[in-house]
Amino acid sequence: MGSYWLDAERPDLRQVRLQGPADVAVVGGGITGCACALALAEGGLRVVLHEAREVAGGASGRNGGFALRGGAMPYDSAREWVGAEPARDLWQWTERQLDRLADLSGDALRRTGSLRLAADDEERAEIEREFEALRGDGFAADWLDGEELDPPVRGRFAAAILHPEDGTLHPARGTWRLALRAAEAGVQIREHSRVEDPASLHAEQVVVATDGYPSGLLGRLEGSIIPTRGQMLATEPIPELIFDRPHYGRHGYDYWHQTTDGSILAGGFRDTDLASEFTAEEATTPGIQSALETFLADLLGRPPRITHRWAGIFGLVPDLLPVVGRVPGSDSLWVAGGYSGHGNVLGFACGELVAAAILGEEPPLLQLFDPLRLDLDDAL
Repeated sequence: MGSYWLDAERPDLRQVRLQGPADVAVVGGGITGCACALALAEGGLRVVLHEAREVAGGASGRNGGFALRGGAMPYDSAREWVGAEPARDLWQWTERQLDRLADLSGDALRRTGSLRLAADDEERAEIEREFEALRGDGFAADWLDGEELDPPVRGRFAAAILHPEDGTLHPARGTWRLALRAAEAGVQIREHSRVEDPASLHAEQVVVATDGYPSGLLGRLEGSIIPTRGQMLATEPIPELIFDRPHYGRHGYDYWHQTTDGSILAGGFRDTDLASEFTAEEATTPGIQSALETFLADLLGRPPRITHRWAGIFGLVPDLLPVVGRVPGSDSLWVAGGYSGHGNVLGFACGELVAAAILGEEPPLLQLFDPLRLDLDDAL
């Protein structure tokens, strides 16, 4: 049983061969690497993309399939941590990037809205503070009390925030479509091409876009983006539409949604065995898979047949902000990663962000995401 997403039919990628060395080499064929390569090629640079497996073979083919604005940090917490104006700018930027990703992804992305659920009164108070902060800064959001929720979550959760512009993404198809566009723009895509040394690429600039998968290429920064495993399963198609939008609750430890073919995809319960989940090993474990099955059976009122089980690795950063910019101590090495479980929109957005920086722009968010913050002692 592998990833539900990677069972989809993959398009043939156009074969491009650059004549001579590349201006930029991108390491990582997920949504970040493909978005970065496409933006660089459209900016007039010669680009080669290296992927150790196949395009979308890592986290971009193994995640939950959520397309959410914002970041891993709740909005009210972000206002306190980075400041009111930077937090507002960050959320507005992710909204614009979600719109752009929707345009590029076609029917791989559906704008369904999403429900951020509170499992108990304590979490209800937390999401109420976030809701008030969002509405206070002019962001679209609706509040639902527990009795207003649709079955089968009614009675199980205390309240929810409805984010009306969020959606679901078939992450593998979305990434493949970016790769197709990148190849059409002249990017040479080299699959099954593991990079051991940036110097071997003979490119003026190198972008490491592997998120939580350790690359061994980041020098002192290696390990600052912590590999973390997320596990999922998928059921057989269920004829009735039970969940019309993605749901996530219990501080993000539970998440699920129903796909267009009727399958229900569920993930999470990492907190039942946290110590084992800080790993780069892509393997499911009996305990977490059992917890997921029990949760779904309880939610649906019957045990569904499981058709897929899989795990993927995401990059966790202690301050829950992405890591984007030059690698400290290098003039030619860049990094984009550290999405802390929110990689579909943030990964796409940060791929374009690092490309903009290489093309000579100075986006303000680069200061917020600067890798130097993780390496201050060594960089001084």
